[in-house]
Amino acid sequence: MSAGESAGRLSIGWAGRDVTPDRPVMLRGQFSMRISQFVRDPLTVTALALDSGGESCVMVSVDHVTVPGAYLSGVRAKLAELAPDLVPEKVFISATHTHTGPQMLSPDSPDVSIAWEDPGPDVMSPQEYADLLIGHTAECVAEAWRGRKPGALAWGLGYAVVGRNRRQVKSDGTAVMYGDTSTADFSHIEGTEDHSVQFLFTYDAGGDLTGMLVNLACPSQVTESHSFVSADFWHEARCELRRRHGDRLFVLPQCSAAGDQSPHVMFDKRAEARMLRLKGRFDKDADLRLGERIEIAARIADAADDVLPAASRDIRGAAELAHVVRTIELPRRRVTEADVREARKQIALYTKRLEGELADRPPRDRERSFCVGRRAWYSLVPKRYELQKTQPTYPMELHVVRVGDIVFATNPFELFLDFGIRMKARSRALQTFVVQLAGPGSYLPSARAVAGKSYGSEPASNVVGPEAGDLVVEETLKDIAALFPE
Repeated sequence: MSAGESAGRLSIGWAGRDVTPDRPVMLRGQFSMRISQFVRDPLTVTALALDSGGESCVMVSVDHVTVPGAYLSGVRAKLAELAPDLVPEKVFISATHTHTGPQMLSPDSPDVSIAWEDPGPDVMSPQEYADLLIGHTAECVAEAWRGRKPGALAWGLGYAVVGRNRRQVKSDGTAVMYGDTSTADFSHIEGTEDHSVQFLFTYDAGGDLTGMLVNLACPSQVTESHSFVSADFWHEARCELRRRHGDRLFVLPQCSAAGDQSPHVMFDKRAEARMLRLKGRFDKDADLRLGERIEIAARIADAADDVLPAASRDIRGAAELAHVVRTIELPRRRVTEADVREARKQIALYTKRLEGELADRPPRDRERSFCVGRRAWYSLVPKRYELQKTQPTYPMELHVVRVGDIVFATNPFELFLDFGIRMKARSRALQTFVVQLAGPGSYLPSARAVAGKSYGSEPASNVVGPEAGDLVVEETLKDIAALFPE
């Protein structure tokens, strides 16, 4: 169906669910095992359903680190019963990448990268949480779909400093994720940053604002190493947006290409902390990171307040809607015999520690679980070496959705920003909402990151490499061009 054929009156539906676990869970996002000690703020799943001219799309955002394949397929299977008139493939789910959400991958899952030891019966199992999340997500999508009503949309572009490139390059050309930039061998920050914020606003038939989709290039991981359940800065952002625009406002966050980005500053750290104190974001006895979350929320809300009045001058009750879904085959990152030898050296070192000095420590012990995590991470390399012999390509589900003058384009990776900027720069759409982590994750690094090495660009970090990133860009732009004919 062409974009012209899909024009029509808009129907819009929203729904949300609280998906916070009611028991302690293993938290995903670090190498060591963390068991949640308490719930700091709720985890949510939010769905936006769009229907126009016989075409449809349901966008879903979840406070989780990734979207495992079993989660997506489980939701789609349940939708066959809950919403039989909705084509399941028209639903995509993306993650905010909070590092304080539950593990939901069982040890035997094909998507699991770290299978920690059993922490004990007092902890909710990954499968228990997966069942909970699949059920609530499917119900949320079905409610949004069934609740579609005539409405209108507006869109706009703003700016907020949230994401920052987190890779520094040393004077010898090697790269490091994070690290001390005050040392004499610091050369430069490896890549650029993208402070743009893409907004999509929804309205009911009476012209009242009902929801806000917010797309920016930064994962939600300010308090990433803590041991509480939390949505990270998106919790404060949702609260602040609702404080300003009504407590019934739906907020759907999306993470744009941000594999080399984070909310952490790489320099000017003391000056940043001083300004947060002077602004009253936190006091001397509080957690600096929580103050950073409040600051980020204010920046996002300020950007929305800047964009919304202007965008509301161009509210559209009818718009072209076209949704292309297809699977593309990407070349796997080539793992060499040298890569395998180095990985096996690391595996042997961690095994020696686990079977020696750490043998009697419990599974929850930080040092023991860190060694379990690192060994599992390096174990991916020989597995991928064997896999590439029989499966040289990696299948990626690609969604490209035209909504009026704008477009959404998904990928399952922690996609380095170079690729996202290339998509935006060459896209025919007025605004391009790149949506990463609409799948099980794994970093997709740029060529310069692979040259610099370090975490995020080493063989253990990547299912696919820069060549695959180039293909993702070209195939995405191909679909965008087809939806926006000159």
